[in-house]
Amino acid sequence: MACCPTASTLLLPLLLLSGILNLQMVSYIFGCVDVEKRALLKFKDGLRDDSGQLSSWAGNNCCKWVGVSCDKRTGQVVGLKIHGLGGEINSPLRELKHLNFLDLSMNNFEGTKIPSFIGSFQKLRYLNLSGSSFGGLIPPHLGNLSRLLSLDLELYTTEPIQNDIKWISSLSSLRYLNLASLDLSKAADYWLQTINMLPFLIEMHLPQCSLSNLPLSLPYANFTKLSMLDLSNNVFNSTIPQWLFNLTGLVHLDLQANNLYGELPHEIATLTSLKMLDLSQNSYIKDQLPKQLGNLCNLQKLKLSINKLNGDITDFLDGLTNCTNVKLETLELGYNDLTGELPDSIGILKNLRYLVLWDNSFQGSIPKSIGELSSLEELYLSDNQMNGDIPETLGKLSTLRVLDLSENPWHGIITEIHLMNLSCLKQLQINKISPEISLIFNISADWIPPFQLEYLYLRSCHLGPKFPLWLKNQSQLNTIVLNNAGISDIVPHWFLDLNLLIKEFDVAYNQLSGMVPNSLKFQSFSTVDLSSNFFNGSLPLWSPNVSEIYLRDNLFSGPIPYNIGELMPLLTDLDISYNSLNGSIPLSIGNLSTLTTLVLSNNKLSGKIPGFWNQIPFLYILDMSNNNLLGTIPSSIGSLQTLKFFVLSNNNLYGKLPFSLKNCTSMESLDIGYNFFSGNLPNWIGESMQSLLILRVRNNSFSGNIPSKICTLSNLHILDLSENNFTGVIPSCVGNLAGFTIELTSEDVKRYEGKLNVISRGRVLEYSNSLYLVNSLDLSRNNLSGEIPYELMSLHRLWALNLSSNHMTGNIPQSIDNLAKLETLDLSNNEFSGPIPLTMASLTFLAHLNLSYNNLSGRIPNSNQFNTFIEPSIYEGNLELCGAPLEKECTSQSPNANRDQDEEEDEFGRVPFLIGIGLGFFVGFWVTCGTLVVKQSWRLAYFQLFDNIKDRLHW
Repeated sequence: MACCPTASTLLLPLLLLSGILNLQMVSYIFGCVDVEKRALLKFKDGLRDDSGQLSSWAGNNCCKWVGVSCDKRTGQVVGLKIHGLGGEINSPLRELKHLNFLDLSMNNFEGTKIPSFIGSFQKLRYLNLSGSSFGGLIPPHLGNLSRLLSLDLELYTTEPIQNDIKWISSLSSLRYLNLASLDLSKAADYWLQTINMLPFLIEMHLPQCSLSNLPLSLPYANFTKLSMLDLSNNVFNSTIPQWLFNLTGLVHLDLQANNLYGELPHEIATLTSLKMLDLSQNSYIKDQLPKQLGNLCNLQKLKLSINKLNGDITDFLDGLTNCTNVKLETLELGYNDLTGELPDSIGILKNLRYLVLWDNSFQGSIPKSIGELSSLEELYLSDNQMNGDIPETLGKLSTLRVLDLSENPWHGIITEIHLMNLSCLKQLQINKISPEISLIFNISADWIPPFQLEYLYLRSCHLGPKFPLWLKNQSQLNTIVLNNAGISDIVPHWFLDLNLLIKEFDVAYNQLSGMVPNSLKFQSFSTVDLSSNFFNGSLPLWSPNVSEIYLRDNLFSGPIPYNIGELMPLLTDLDISYNSLNGSIPLSIGNLSTLTTLVLSNNKLSGKIPGFWNQIPFLYILDMSNNNLLGTIPSSIGSLQTLKFFVLSNNNLYGKLPFSLKNCTSMESLDIGYNFFSGNLPNWIGESMQSLLILRVRNNSFSGNIPSKICTLSNLHILDLSENNFTGVIPSCVGNLAGFTIELTSEDVKRYEGKLNVISRGRVLEYSNSLYLVNSLDLSRNNLSGEIPYELMSLHRLWALNLSSNHMTGNIPQSIDNLAKLETLDLSNNEFSGPIPLTMASLTFLAHLNLSYNNLSGRIPNSNQFNTFIEPSIYEGNLELCGAPLEKECTSQSPNANRDQDEEEDEFGRVPFLIGIGLGFFVGFWVTCGTLVVKQSWRLAYFQLFDNIKDRLHW
């Protein structure tokens, strides 16, 4: 791949001119100098040469030894280059006084320090100690190497050591400097001033050096010969400094992965020699691409991904039209906020090989001029808002190897014309998570593609109803994803005859049927997903290379193969739910020591839960719900310290929860509903499972009080204790359940797996992807008593509250309007009394209400939400309630007729009345008296009037 000059290519002419590379492996006619030979042999004695590469270090002429270079005239050793050795460097090496080339890179010196005597090699011009596992600080004696032209200390040590680099300022002849991956945080305040004292520097590499200070100004740039500058992967937090634009000879500028922010300066257009510009992964470079960027006619690579650039790219591309020959080969603008349509002018990029525009907000269709990018090899347009038809000119890209059009709302038809000239195509990806299909492949059954795909990923594209015949000659495929593709067929024999070695096979969400062939071959750690089809027969068993199997929602029957754990020992994920499997859970599953996900739910499995769980230490999802399992929970499940999702609902399990479960401290969802568990709900649930999001023990035989320790579960937002035998009062600490007060976001969906049925709006609703939005508290069908604690009213994001079928008393709290998000409220079948609070009318989200069979009295409110509750059954069984929708009318003679409610209404009416009186008095007083105070003439007339009235009365 053509690319910008690397460090070695830029320095090569320099080294040739300096004579450094003129160190030929030629011996002096009389052999090497004896003292130097002895020094080399002693140096060898300190090394560990496991590969025997120094076996040639024998005989009198050391100039013939591997890695040794001598001067042709004097026989003196002037160069030493060895790699792949261990041991240490001993002092006799200092005898090589004429060394001008020393390369000890890529060795293992086992943490020994860099010898300070290296600083005494006065003739040294090339020094490379990179990747050699030295220890300690860089000796400042290296600053004595005044003739040094090239210094490479990249990753000389793996120790976390902060180095000082002031000594570098003495290397006045230096042309090449590489300190990559060294911790220079100690030099953060002066590194630039130090480097600025190297007037002949051509290449500088300081990536990943923990530098935090990038000065915005530099009084005088002394290193103006610089052509390559790499400051990537540091921790700068500034705008792009202006002094960079004085380095007009820059060819390569890499500032990626810092914290640079602000606009991309227009002055960057002055760097006309630039061939590579990388400002990617800074996250905060913003605004539009300046048109002046198009003046960089020599630019070959432009990388600006992962920033906050916005606007369209038309001006930038139009700027390039001024170049007689646009040399751009790589354009990476992914993960920004770019908008607009791709302009037709994109067709001028004749040399473009890599176009990366994913994760932006581009709109419209692909311009037809895309077909003019005759050198294009990789095209990434995924995760935008592009739509319309895909142009047939795409089929002209004969050099294209990778095409990714995923996550765009394309529509229209793909035919063989779109693909006919893509002879180099290896990867084709059109992945859309939404199940809506708007793109159709209509390819002739007898068409033979000119390409040999390796990676095919088509999701939510229509390819059916037959298994696509145009894949018949694709013998190099290793990834085949035809998910939600409208295929109603069997897996054809010709597909099996391709004899593919598969990495991923995903044909989920189709209507494929028949038995799954066992003859498919797989690479190591491969994935199979056949979910949501009509495959039948027994569970298929493939090669031991398969690590992930998803066979849920099919028609598989019979027992789980007893030897599944022996035949497929690398399994990490196994989901065979929603089938008709029967029999017991095979013990061989205990051999799957790397298993992380085991989902066996919704089958007909029976027998006891095995006790092999201490053999599967990494399991974090275990779902055996909706089967016919019986017995108790084995204590060995408590060994699963990484377990997050534990679902056993709808079985025939009984007994108490094992104490060992308290060791499952990572638990986020515990669902054991619809079983026969008994005893008290353990306190340790609240003590140990602090990450718990969902606790569901519905329909069991638990008894006793609701433990107050439950209130410490600050992340809990679904609590279902219904249909048990709990007694006592609702603990007042329920107000501490902070999970019912915090708004979760779509990012939290990553913490949820599987599905959950929640009683809401009077019916059972199933939630999966939106489970993080549900905030439900269900304590119904128990033997709870007492009043609703006022602390419960602080759970202001509560979405569903069900306290029905208990023995609760007291009034409905006036502060119930604090539950502003409430959609479902069921207080039926209790002994609540008093009026229905008027404050309930402000619950504008309330969609389901049941207050039946209590002792409520007074008038039913008739405003806001109550106008929608027109079913009498909502209020039936409350003999003292009156008003619509009940037939009983409210009269003044009715017992308790509206007494409390009228008082409440009077209280609400009295407030505006008193406010009106006060406001009237205030306005009247100041209109009259205020005027008299301000205006003297009115004041005199007013008092004159009262004098006249007094005189008349006197007469």
